[in-house]
Amino acid sequence: MEAFSLTTVEAEALRLSLWVSGWAVATSLPLGIFCAWLLARRNFPGKSLVDGLIHLPLVLPPVVVGYALLVGFGHRGFIGSWLYDSFGISFAFNWKGAALASAVISFPLLVRAVRLSLEGVDKGLEQAARTLGAGPFRVFFTITLPLVAPGVLTGSILAFARSLSEFGATITFVSNIPGETRTLPIALYTLTQTPGGDAGAFRLCVISVVVAMIALVASEILARKVARKMEG
Repeated sequence: MEAFSLTTVEAEALRLSLWVSGWAVATSLPLGIFCAWLLARRNFPGKSLVDGLIHLPLVLPPVVVGYALLVGFGHRGFIGSWLYDSFGISFAFNWKGAALASAVISFPLLVRAVRLSLEGVDKGLEQAARTLGAGPFRVFFTITLPLVAPGVLTGSILAFARSLSEFGATITFVSNIPGETRTLPIALYTLTQTPGGDAGAFRLCVISVVVAMIALVASEILARKVARKMEG
């Protein structure tokens, strides 16, 4: 049992990872649903380019994404400097930057899951609601969104699991700061570089696998539950 008892540093890394991942999903969910709806329901010039940009983090090395965030949202970045000067908001070297990096990396998984659900919705139901006088916003929030709830739930949990495992973009963008940006993967990496840290690295490795499996299984179970409820 002692082999699996977490030290204060390890427990802090786990808590920070859960906090960062939660914020990453919560803040990106509205935009993810909008982008999924845009790609599933609208045709416009440059749609393929927008689709490619949204899914780009899936194929780019995470370090490249982290460097792009550093250039854009760092203290001297063209967006980061404006946010800091205008609103006092800073993403560099704090947990908010870690959440931003996780959100960007996991965003394509969220969008893809919601888009697939949207493409499976019977458009006749939406058209019927419109003929009865419902406006587009009412149709979306009362018809479309409940029907794609399993996809939203699946995408959210998958994005959460991916955020928990994010390493490259985070360490490039916000570095490795204990208690602030040292999430679970970064803490594991740090322990592998520390003499005598093998036991701690093993514990964090096991925790990472367990948390990821719980998220994936929960995603499947909850999605099926919601789907059965909607069918009923």
